[in-house]
Amino acid sequence: MRRREFITLLAGAAVAHPLAARAQDAGRTYRLGSLHISQRNSAPHVAFYEELRRQGFVEGQNLLVDEHGYGLRSGQLAEHAAELVNAQVDVIVASGDASVRAAQQATKTIPILANATDLVGAGFVASLAKPGGNTTGFSVLSAELDGKRQEILIEAVPGVRRMAALADVNATPPRRLQMLQDEARTRGVELSINRVATSEEIAGAIDAAKGSGAEALNVLSSAFFYNNRQIIFQQVATLRLPAMYEWPNMAEEGGLVAYGALLTQLFRDIFARQCVKLLRGVKPADIPVEQPTKFELVINLKTANALGLTVPPTLLARADKVIE
Repeated sequence: MRRREFITLLAGAAVAHPLAARAQDAGRTYRLGSLHISQRNSAPHVAFYEELRRQGFVEGQNLLVDEHGYGLRSGQLAEHAAELVNAQVDVIVASGDASVRAAQQATKTIPILANATDLVGAGFVASLAKPGGNTTGFSVLSAELDGKRQEILIEAVPGVRRMAALADVNATPPRRLQMLQDEARTRGVELSINRVATSEEIAGAIDAAKGSGAEALNVLSSAFFYNNRQIIFQQVATLRLPAMYEWPNMAEEGGLVAYGALLTQLFRDIFARQCVKLLRGVKPADIPVEQPTKFELVINLKTANALGLTVPPTLLARADKVIE
């Protein structure tokens, strides 16, 4: 089914089942709009829909999902958000700062279920307990851990003196980059910043980092980088450049080391539960924003061996998971 036809179908469902309905009604079809740079078949999204099914919202029966809202480029977000508003979907599900921003600019009334780096810090909600407006969801807090990940990377690469940070221009503000440089300097490490805006720029930025003498790379928090992780994996492997990532599964997929929350668990345990409440008529302002409480350190020794890197035993001892 083509995109325009699917949006028309969503709008048709809106006429048959008005947005004002307040409960999980027999015979009603619930409509989820989607705003994601990531793909539909990624593990977090799969877990999200599995939990919705367990809660009684079954795609193809009483749930209609906007499948064309996945794998979007940043330049497509605003247009697709406007289409979802015109279709009067029940809830717009948005992942990543750029997607949440596009959704909020498109509507002040349709509930937005959001996950982003820091919903409060970015101004998307008023507070955790009382989000206000039409947005709720969870903050991944991954950006707050960029400094912690930098410390771990310095420890993982003994004797490192020059490092680089790969930064998404749409996700990491200059003040945070300056803070990372200042923190690195206190450890006797020079940190260079390589900023990118498109996937086509990633490989070149990593090349530039290596060319400037960087001995390690901190891939900063960004949904954009997660969705382009295979490009990063390939380039750092080619250059034999040790790299640090924000999500534990990125180390499981071949990255050297990662530290952060369990994204799939967040989508299953928090995001799906919040979505069910919204579909049943609870106002976003009455659903507190949540944050992860569990973080994992994962080290991939296979990747370390391929890089010729010996990870210090003290760091291995602290890891939640070591892949051998």
